[in-house]
Amino acid sequence: MKLPRRLMTDTNAVELLTSHRYFQRHTTPIQLFNRATDPMLPVVKPHTFAVLGMLDDLGLANHVLVITRWRVTAEDCAVLNGFSNITLTVLVTHSDIGHPGIEPVDSSIAATSLKTLFGHAERYRTVLYWRPIVPGLNDTDAHLQRARELSRHAHATVFTGLFYRQQIADYYRALGLPEPYSGTARRKIMPETLEERILAAFGHSPGTTGPTRPLFRKTSCAVAYAHSQADYNGHYGIRELCDICPAAQLQRCAGAWRTPDMNRVVTQARDYGAVGEVELTDRAIMVSGLDEPPRYAIQHRFGFQVHDRDKPHHYKRHGRADLGWPAV
Repeated sequence: MKLPRRLMTDTNAVELLTSHRYFQRHTTPIQLFNRATDPMLPVVKPHTFAVLGMLDDLGLANHVLVITRWRVTAEDCAVLNGFSNITLTVLVTHSDIGHPGIEPVDSSIAATSLKTLFGHAERYRTVLYWRPIVPGLNDTDAHLQRARELSRHAHATVFTGLFYRQQIADYYRALGLPEPYSGTARRKIMPETLEERILAAFGHSPGTTGPTRPLFRKTSCAVAYAHSQADYNGHYGIRELCDICPAAQLQRCAGAWRTPDMNRVVTQARDYGAVGEVELTDRAIMVSGLDEPPRYAIQHRFGFQVHDRDKPHHYKRHGRADLGWPAV
């Protein structure tokens, strides 16, 4: 579809969300339009602002994430600054990929929007959403340095790789583009050597307390840091993710992170349909039989990672594919 089509009224959307079984007041993080369209397109923006206003009027303190790569004006920023209850973050997707067949929106638009948002931020925060980083497309030293410079106009930066699934591989071949990886994967691909180059470009080196620019591997970590809060996804339990975090953020997360009560965990997991053993480790709650929505609901309730036992996260590649890393 080239044009967005509304499926329900803004009021119905908010009612459906806030009455959902998994929704928790002041706790569940909310993302608007992230899989459907860009929330700042002219035809969509009035609905974005209307939904934000309704959530705010309900007195909700939940994190609300607006993810865009489109134009944001000073007038838009004034609207965004007008919400007093929701914890609002605008994440600006910026890839710096020059191929129009892969990145249909000129990245200069996103760069300008980021600067505008950062320059007018009062009640909201803005994050540079540097994604996807793909070998051969936007991983030169020049690309990394431009991202570092752009990060000066954000409260935090998060970097991610590419979901290189079969549909995308087919698209690459149809365009005659060199394939960046030897195979597809169900998780985002971020090779170890590429991550090392990114960290070095941002001033991180072994033994330091973090990059000279606030840089994060996980979106929730960047969002939480931008608002001076502990990570709401409990990533502190996956301690190798934290080696690039600023010291102040480590203290916040350490202070908030608690091993949950096992009986409450089991009760909640069973209520959502978990089967087999429910295990509690020092890193995560391990369950079987639950897809992402109920796992995330448990995760947000306890502020502790919840993993599918059948899809394990390996050391140093949490949420990432194994491609580009030493064999486990």
